[in-house]
Amino acid sequence: MNSAAEILVPGKAGEGEALVLTAPISFWGGVDPKTGRIADVRHPQHGEVIAGRVLFLPGTIGSSSASAVLMELVYNGRAPVALVLHEPDAILLLGLIVAREMGWQTPIAARLERDQFDSFRGGQVAVGADGSILRRLGILDGPS
Repeated sequence: MNSAAEILVPGKAGEGEALVLTAPISFWGGVDPKTGRIADVRHPQHGEVIAGRVLFLPGTIGSSSASAVLMELVYNGRAPVALVLHEPDAILLLGLIVAREMGWQTPIAARLERDQFDSFRGGQVAVGADGSILRRLGILDGPS
Protein backbone atom coordinates (compact mmCIF):
# COMPACT_ATOMS: atom_id res chain seq x y z
CA MET A 1 0.00 0.00 0.00
CA ASN A 2 1.31 3.42 -0.98
CA SER A 3 -0.25 6.74 -0.02
CA ALA A 4 0.64 10.36 -0.43
CA ALA A 5 0.02 12.39 2.70
CA GLU A 6 -0.09 16.12 3.25
CA ILE A 7 2.95 17.27 5.23
CA LEU A 8 1.88 19.12 8.38
CA VAL A 9 5.32 19.60 9.94
CA PRO A 10 8.46 18.74 7.98
CA GLY A 11 10.85 16.42 9.75
CA LYS A 12 13.10 13.44 9.38
CA ALA A 13 11.79 10.58 7.27
CA GLY A 14 11.26 7.46 9.34
CA GLU A 15 10.48 3.78 9.24
CA GLY A 16 9.00 1.55 11.90
CA GLU A 17 6.16 -0.70 12.89
CA ALA A 18 2.76 0.94 12.47
CA LEU A 19 0.73 1.63 15.58
CA VAL A 20 -2.80 2.50 14.47
CA LEU A 21 -4.72 3.86 17.44
CA THR A 22 -8.40 2.93 17.54
CA ALA A 23 -9.40 5.89 19.71
CA PRO A 24 -8.24 9.48 20.17
CA ILE A 25 -5.63 10.04 22.85
CA SER A 26 -4.60 12.77 25.24
CA PHE A 27 -0.85 13.16 25.31
CA TRP A 28 -1.10 14.97 28.67
CA GLY A 29 -1.48 12.08 31.11
CA GLY A 30 -2.12 9.63 28.29
CA VAL A 31 1.48 9.10 27.18
CA ASP A 32 4.48 8.75 29.50
CA PRO A 33 7.15 11.13 28.11
CA LYS A 34 9.97 9.14 29.73
CA THR A 35 9.05 5.78 28.22
CA GLY A 36 6.83 6.58 25.25
CA ARG A 37 4.25 4.13 26.62
CA ILE A 38 0.49 4.79 26.48
CA ALA A 39 -0.29 5.31 30.14
CA ASP A 40 -4.04 6.01 29.99
CA VAL A 41 -5.63 2.85 31.41
CA ARG A 42 -8.91 3.67 29.61
CA HIS A 43 -7.28 3.79 26.18
CA PRO A 44 -7.72 0.64 24.02
CA GLN A 45 -3.97 0.53 23.31
CA HIS A 46 -2.95 1.04 26.95
CA GLY A 47 0.58 -0.27 27.49
CA GLU A 48 1.65 0.01 23.83
CA VAL A 49 4.85 1.93 23.15
CA ILE A 50 4.73 4.75 20.59
CA ALA A 51 8.51 5.27 20.62
CA GLY A 52 10.20 4.25 17.39
CA ARG A 53 6.91 3.48 15.63
CA VAL A 54 4.84 5.19 12.97
CA LEU A 55 1.93 6.51 15.01
CA PHE A 56 -1.45 6.78 13.27
CA LEU A 57 -3.71 9.12 15.27
CA PRO A 58 -7.45 9.13 14.57
CA GLY A 59 -7.70 12.20 16.80
CA THR A 60 -6.43 13.80 19.95
CA ILE A 61 -8.11 14.80 23.16
CA GLY A 62 -7.15 18.39 23.71
CA SER A 63 -4.83 19.76 26.28
CA SER A 64 -2.61 22.74 25.87
CA SER A 65 0.13 20.62 27.44
CA ALA A 66 0.17 18.07 24.59
CA SER A 67 2.86 20.06 22.80
CA ALA A 68 5.10 19.93 25.88
CA VAL A 69 4.65 16.16 26.19
CA LEU A 70 5.50 15.63 22.51
CA MET A 71 8.53 17.90 22.89
CA GLU A 72 9.65 15.84 25.91
CA LEU A 73 9.24 12.64 23.89
CA VAL A 74 11.50 14.09 21.18
CA TYR A 75 14.05 15.28 23.76
CA ASN A 76 14.07 11.89 25.53
CA GLY A 77 14.43 9.95 22.27
CA ARG A 78 11.04 8.29 22.87
CA ALA A 79 9.01 9.96 20.09
CA PRO A 80 7.38 8.11 17.22
CA VAL A 81 9.49 7.99 14.03
CA ALA A 82 6.55 9.66 12.27
CA LEU A 83 3.08 10.92 13.17
CA VAL A 84 0.18 10.42 10.79
CA LEU A 85 -2.91 12.34 11.81
CA HIS A 86 -6.44 12.26 10.48
CA GLU A 87 -6.94 15.91 11.43
CA PRO A 88 -4.24 18.48 12.18
CA ASP A 89 -3.86 19.34 15.86
CA ALA A 90 -2.07 22.69 16.07
CA ILE A 91 -1.32 22.38 19.79
CA LEU A 92 0.21 18.90 19.48
CA LEU A 93 2.20 19.86 16.37
CA LEU A 94 3.56 22.93 18.13
CA GLY A 95 5.69 20.50 20.16
CA LEU A 96 7.45 19.37 16.98
CA ILE A 97 7.90 22.92 15.75
CA VAL A 98 9.45 24.07 19.03
CA ALA A 99 11.66 20.96 19.24
CA ARG A 100 12.91 21.66 15.72
CA GLU A 101 13.62 25.29 16.67
CA MET A 102 15.65 23.96 19.62
CA GLY A 103 17.81 22.13 17.09
CA TRP A 104 16.51 18.66 17.92
CA GLN A 105 15.88 16.09 15.23
CA THR A 106 12.12 15.75 14.85
CA PRO A 107 9.90 13.22 13.13
CA ILE A 108 7.71 14.22 10.23
CA ALA A 109 4.02 14.80 10.84
CA ALA A 110 1.56 14.23 8.01
CA ARG A 111 -2.19 14.13 7.41
CA LEU A 112 -3.91 11.14 5.84
CA GLU A 113 -7.57 10.21 5.57
CA ARG A 114 -8.59 7.94 8.43
CA ASP A 115 -10.11 5.34 6.10
CA GLN A 116 -6.58 4.56 4.89
CA PHE A 117 -5.14 3.87 8.38
CA ASP A 118 -6.15 0.19 8.59
CA SER A 119 -4.17 -0.73 5.47
CA PHE A 120 -0.99 0.00 7.46
CA ARG A 121 -1.99 -1.78 10.71
CA GLY A 122 0.61 -4.26 11.96
CA GLY A 123 3.08 -3.65 9.15
CA GLN A 124 6.43 -1.98 8.72
CA VAL A 125 5.82 1.50 7.36
CA ALA A 126 8.17 4.05 5.81
CA VAL A 127 7.21 7.72 5.79
CA GLY A 128 9.27 9.81 3.40
CA ALA A 129 10.24 13.45 3.86
CA ASP A 130 7.96 14.13 0.87
CA GLY A 131 4.91 12.71 2.71
CA SER A 132 4.92 9.37 0.91
CA ILE A 133 3.75 6.50 3.10
CA LEU A 134 4.72 2.99 2.08
CA ARG A 135 3.91 -0.30 3.74
CA ARG A 136 6.96 -2.53 3.56
CA LEU A 137 6.32 -6.20 2.89
CA GLY A 138 7.93 -8.70 5.20
CA ILE A 139 8.41 -12.42 4.80
CA LEU A 140 5.13 -13.15 6.59
CA ASP A 141 3.12 -10.51 4.70
CA GLY A 142 1.23 -11.24 1.57
CA PRO A 143 0.69 -8.73 -1.19
CA SER A 144 -0.87 -5.45 -0.08
